[in-house]
Amino acid sequence: MKSVLYFVFAAFLEIAGCFSFWAWLRQGGPIWILFPGMVSLVLFALCLTQVDASFAGRAYATYGGIYIASSLLRLRVVEKTVPDQWDIIGASIAIVGVLVILLGPR
Repeated sequence: MKSVLYFVFAAFLEIAGCFSFWAWLRQGGPIWILFPGMVSLVLFALCLTQVDASFAGRAYATYGGIYIASSLLRLRVVEKTVPDQWDIIGASIAIVGVLVILLGPR
């Protein structure tokens, strides 16, 4: 359970960090917005080192599905855009993959 919290927190940090670059390049934001974004990306990487996984690749694969679902949550909450059926289907497939990787017998 602790790992899931780290994955969710990592997703929040990565989305925030990447959005700083989006805001700067795509929305004409000020360059200083990159600095908190870079800090956020460093904290994101540190979060991923805290998950309970024997191998980095497995942690990254699990995180990927959580990132997809978190991005769609951001789409809904921050960008006020309702994910369409294909977004939901795709995220559902990714979450099923996460559960297989996370809960599979080893």
